[in-house]
Amino acid sequence: MVREAATGPRRTLQDVADAAGLSLAATSYALRGARGSAATIERVKAVAAELGYRVDPIARALASGRTGTVGISGSLRDLWQQDLSVMLTRELRRADRHATIADAAADPELERRVVEQFAAQRVDGVLVSPVDPSAAYWRLLDASVAVVSIGDALPGRPGSGSVLFDNRHGVTTALEHLRSLGHRRVALQTPSLPSTPGRPSQLLAVEVARRLGLELRVLPTADAGGEAPLVRLLADPGRPSAVLCLSDSLAFGVYRSAQAAGLRIPQDLSVVGFDDHQLAGLVAPALTTMAWDEDAIVAAAVARLVAILDDGPDDAPPVSFRPELVVRASTAAPA
Repeated sequence: MVREAATGPRRTLQDVADAAGLSLAATSYALRGARGSAATIERVKAVAAELGYRVDPIARALASGRTGTVGISGSLRDLWQQDLSVMLTRELRRADRHATIADAAADPELERRVVEQFAAQRVDGVLVSPVDPSAAYWRLLDASVAVVSIGDALPGRPGSGSVLFDNRHGVTTALEHLRSLGHRRVALQTPSLPSTPGRPSQLLAVEVARRLGLELRVLPTADAGGEAPLVRLLADPGRPSAVLCLSDSLAFGVYRSAQAAGLRIPQDLSVVGFDDHQLAGLVAPALTTMAWDEDAIVAAAVARLVAILDDGPDDAPPVSFRPELVVRASTAAPA
């Protein structure tokens, strides 16, 4: 026999504030974990739980003009960005925000539609790993929407926060590793399209390769499954002896392409990734790659977003993260 829970009058934020001995504003901030000491935040949340207080999203939206919803956009065919989106969702939940996730699929036209969708939904904020950071469609998001870009800045969206990746260091370190092994002819697999020239990583790679005396062949790829151009290149007698991929998902595709071309990794072809996804150490041979501190990246991005939501845009400098090279079995001297 199921026993129904007893019901009573709905508890309000004022009830929690009275019980905690705080103002409404201080109580609201504490419940969101936005302000106040750790002890105060813990005490207020404990009081709210004891009273059975639950946030009414409709009431909050009417009172504040906000929905408590944050849009997350990335190219979700990429395994690392899938994991990043999940981690962002969890971190937002801790900040009492709710996520709506949209897949830009490495396509600037689809990314534009995602931006339009977020604008129509009137999300409070957007966390984005941009396909085309320089695109004009980022201005479609109203100035009242808090925007934080992850990886690359959005030069066309004033007031946006940024959590940047030191791609120059990452690309330079990866290419220097291949050069130190003796490679001189390298292919670059990128997740972007020819129509997204605003992505700096591939531009940096061309510059760094020229400085290092490497012959670099750039192969833009729409997604992790689009390896056909590489298959053709690997069948060429003048094929590269190494491939640098700007995501681990692309590197896993290179493994398949090499197998189709009858090439062994690393004896015939060295491969370097760019994420250190959890599968990088499980594939055979284990993937050499550039590793990022995902936990710190997620915490910084959400903290910046919450700061903009609570205090408005400011001139705080962007946070920058530098990857580290993890050498595994997928790279060796060229035959």
